[in-house]
Amino acid sequence: MTERLDARRPDAPTLAGQYQPGEVEQRRYEQWVAAGHFRASAESDKPPFTIVIPPPNVTGSLHMGHALDHTVQDALIRRKRMQGYEALWLPGMDHAGIATQNVVERQLAGQGLSRHDLGREKFVERVWQWKGESGGAILGQMRRLGDSVDWDRERFTMDEGLSRAVQTMFKKLYDDGLIYRANRIINWCPRCLTALSDIEVEHTDDEGELISIRYSDEVVVATTRAETMLGDTAVAVHPDDPRYQHLIGTEVAVPLTDRRIPIVADEHVDPSFGTGMVKVTPAHDPNDFEIGQRHDLPSLTIMDERGVITAHGPFQGLDRYEARPAIVAALREQGRIVAEKRPYVHAVGHCSRCRTTVEPRLSLQWFVNTAPLAKAAGDAVRDGRVKIEPAELAKRYFAWVDNMHDWCISRQLWWGHRIPVWYGPNGEIVCVGPDEQPPTGEGWRQDEDVLDTWFSSGLWPFSTLGWPEQTPDLAKFYPTSVLVTGYDILFFWVARMMMFGLYAMDARPPFDTVALHGMVRDQHGKKMSKSFGNVVDPLDWIDRYGADATRFTLARGANPGGDVPVSEDWCQGSRNFCNKLWNATRFALLNGAHTDGPLPTELSTVDRWILSRLAHVTAEVDDQFEAYEFAKVCDLLYHFAWDDVCDWYVELSKPVLAEGGPTAEATRRVLGHVLDELLRLLHPVIPFVTEELWTALTGGETVMTAAWPVADRTRVDDAAESEVGTVQRVVTEIRRFRSDQGLRPTQRVAARLDGLQVAGIAAHEPLIRSLVRLDAPAGDFQASATLAMPGEVSVELDTRGSIDVAAERARLTKDRAAAEKEVAQARAKLDNPAFVGKAPEPVVAKIRDRLAVAEADLIRIDAALEALPS
Repeated sequence: MTERLDARRPDAPTLAGQYQPGEVEQRRYEQWVAAGHFRASAESDKPPFTIVIPPPNVTGSLHMGHALDHTVQDALIRRKRMQGYEALWLPGMDHAGIATQNVVERQLAGQGLSRHDLGREKFVERVWQWKGESGGAILGQMRRLGDSVDWDRERFTMDEGLSRAVQTMFKKLYDDGLIYRANRIINWCPRCLTALSDIEVEHTDDEGELISIRYSDEVVVATTRAETMLGDTAVAVHPDDPRYQHLIGTEVAVPLTDRRIPIVADEHVDPSFGTGMVKVTPAHDPNDFEIGQRHDLPSLTIMDERGVITAHGPFQGLDRYEARPAIVAALREQGRIVAEKRPYVHAVGHCSRCRTTVEPRLSLQWFVNTAPLAKAAGDAVRDGRVKIEPAELAKRYFAWVDNMHDWCISRQLWWGHRIPVWYGPNGEIVCVGPDEQPPTGEGWRQDEDVLDTWFSSGLWPFSTLGWPEQTPDLAKFYPTSVLVTGYDILFFWVARMMMFGLYAMDARPPFDTVALHGMVRDQHGKKMSKSFGNVVDPLDWIDRYGADATRFTLARGANPGGDVPVSEDWCQGSRNFCNKLWNATRFALLNGAHTDGPLPTELSTVDRWILSRLAHVTAEVDDQFEAYEFAKVCDLLYHFAWDDVCDWYVELSKPVLAEGGPTAEATRRVLGHVLDELLRLLHPVIPFVTEELWTALTGGETVMTAAWPVADRTRVDDAAESEVGTVQRVVTEIRRFRSDQGLRPTQRVAARLDGLQVAGIAAHEPLIRSLVRLDAPAGDFQASATLAMPGEVSVELDTRGSIDVAAERARLTKDRAAAEKEVAQARAKLDNPAFVGKAPEPVVAKIRDRLAVAEADLIRIDAALEALPS
C-alpha cells in the first residue's frame, strides 16, 4: 500500500512493517491477566453470561478438538464481555481416573514397582505428586491459544470443594433410592482391571471368526467368541419362528460339558440372522444377560478379571485368546463344527486407554437408576427450557435419554472419589455424607471402588460455583448460559449434566443452550488419526502462524453440528488475513486516520458507501453470532475486511487522501471509524492482532472492554451502495480486460470513458482512472478496443504500443485450445449415461462446474481476441 508518512498524526504510534505474532501474543496475554480483564464478579449488577469449560483431562495436551472448542467459547465470552455482560468463563481440569492412574503406574513399573507395593494411601499421594509436577500442561497451552478464562476460579474435580459436592450428590441419590448395588453386565478392561463407561470404549471393525457349532442335530448356533460357550445356560429362538416351535421347552447338551440347558423363546432373537438360534451366556454378554433376566436363567462366570478361563475342565487357566482356538479344535475333533468363516469383520470394543479388547462381564457394581433423571433431562429440552443448537441434533439427544440404561458408576481404581459407603461386620451398609462421621469399630470397612470420572464432571456446572453451599457465585452465574461441546459427547457428558443439574438444583437446568459442533477433520473430510498420518498439533500452527491464524481457521469452518475440515494452506491464508489487517491499519495511521470526535456530517459517496456496508455487516454478524454460526461470522468479516475495506475503500481513499482538504479529513475520520468497528467485531475470534491494532489506532487501553458495535441503521444508504457498486463493476471489467491483454499492472493506457453521466458516476471518473491506470486521451488518441460496461458505460482504449499483439494473440490462442479441450472432455463425460448414472453426485457436479468454467473461459478469450488490434 502507498504510504504518506507526512500525514501521520503527531501522537499516532508507529506499527512495525510486518505483524509478528510471537512478539505480541505472550505480552498481550500477560497484560490481560495482570489487569484482571478475565475476572468476573458475583457482586456486579451487570447481567450474567456464564460458560463452564468442558474440563480437559489432567493428563492431556491441547489437540485440535480442544482448540476448536476453546476458540468458539472464547469468541462467545469475549463478545458478551464487550456487550456489557458480567461474563464468566470458568476453567478447570478433570482428574481422569483411568488415564492418570495408568500414567503413574507406568512410572512405577519403570522403577520395578506396582501400586500394590506402595499401598493405596501412598499411591494416591504419588498421583497428587505427579499432578503437581507434570499434570495440567494443557492449562499453559490454553493461554497460548488466548483463552480469556477466569484463572482465579480454576477448579479440579478432585479438589476439596468438588469432592464435597460429589459426596453430597452420592448421599442424596442414595437416600432417594436412586443409587443401588447389584450384579450387572458391564464393560470390563482385563488390563486396567476396572469397569468402563461407554465413552471409555472405542469400537472398531476387527477381523475375527464366525464359528457355527452343532449342539444337536436340530440346534446349530454361530458365535464370534467360542470360549463363552462354556458359560451357556440356554439356547434362544424367536417365539414366532415356525422352524423351532417344537423345540421350545426342551433341553440340549452344551458341547464339551456335561450340562444340559433349556431352549427358550425370546423376541430379542432375529430369525433371519444365521440359523435363527442364539446361544445365551448371561454372565458374558449384555443382550444375553437381559434374556437371562427375563427367563430366570443362571449366570455362570467362566472368566476371571484378567480374561483367564475359570470353568473346570481342560481349558481352565487358559487366557481367553488361548482358549478360543483350543475350544474350536476340540469341537472340530468331535465333528461339531458346521462352518468357519475367516476373516469375519465385526465391531469390537476396545479400552480407550490401553486398546485391550473389552470383555462384557457380570460384576457387582454401583449403579444410578437413571429412569426418573433421564425423563427430566428429556422434558427440559422438549418444553424449551434448554435449547439444542442445531435443532436437528435434539433427535439424537432424545434417542439417548429416552432409552437410557442404568449407569454403572463404580470403578476398580485407587485414584478418584472413593465411594462413601461402609460395610459392617454383620452385613450393615452405611452411606456417609460430607458432614457425617463414618462408622468405626472392628469389622467396618469402606468400599474399595471409586466413582466414574463422569460422575464428578456431571456436577461441573454447579459444583464449580460452590454447590452444595449457596454461594454468591452460584446465585449469580447458575444456570450457565451456553454449553459448547462436540456432538460426540452429547450423551456421555451433556446428558449426565442435565440429569444431575435438574435433580440437584430444583429442576433448574444447568445451561440455557447446548451449542454443538462437530469433529475436526483434515481438508479431505477424513478423521484425524495417527494411523492416517494426518494429525495436526495446534501448537505447531501457533508456533508458525500465530494463535489468531489458528483460531480463525478453526472458527471459519465451524458450522453448527457439522464437522470442521482444516488444512495448513487455510491456516496460511488466515495468517495472510491478519497481515492484511495489519497493513491496512498501518496505512491508515500513516495517513492520519483517527477516531477522535463524531463522524462528519458532510461525507463523500464513497464514505457513505463504506458506512452503509459496515451497518449491514454489523447486523449480520450479530444475527449469526446469536445463531452460533461461527463460520458465517468469519466469512462475513473476512470478505468485508479484505474486499470492501482493504481492496476497495482503502484504494478509493488514496487519491482523496493524497489531494488533502476537508474531504480528505472526513475520509480520515471515516477510515478510523470503520477500522475501529471492524477490529472490535473481529476481536472475539482473533484477539491478539486486533488488540495490538485497536490500541494503536484508538489509544484505548484494551479492545476487550470496548463496547461491542451496534449496527447504525441510519447509515444504510442504498443510493451510495448502488453508485459505488457501479464504479466497482466498471473498474473490475477494465481490470479484467487489462489482465486478458497482458498489460502490466503499473502500465498506463489512454482511454475515453463515455456514459458515466447517464450511469450516475461521472463524479468518480478521477477515481476510476486512478484505480485502473487510465490516462486522458491525447490528440493522437486512436481507440483500438472498446468495452461495453454496465449502465450504458463504454470504455475506448488505445493499446497501440502497449502490448505485443502477435505474442498476446499466440498466448490467447493457446489458452483457447486448452479451454476447448476441457469443454470436450467434460461434455464427453456428461453425455455418457454410464458415467452420470454410476458416478457419485459430487463427482458429477464437479464435472458440470468444470464445463461451466471452461465455457465461460471460451467466451472471455474470444472477446479478448476480438479486442486485439488487427
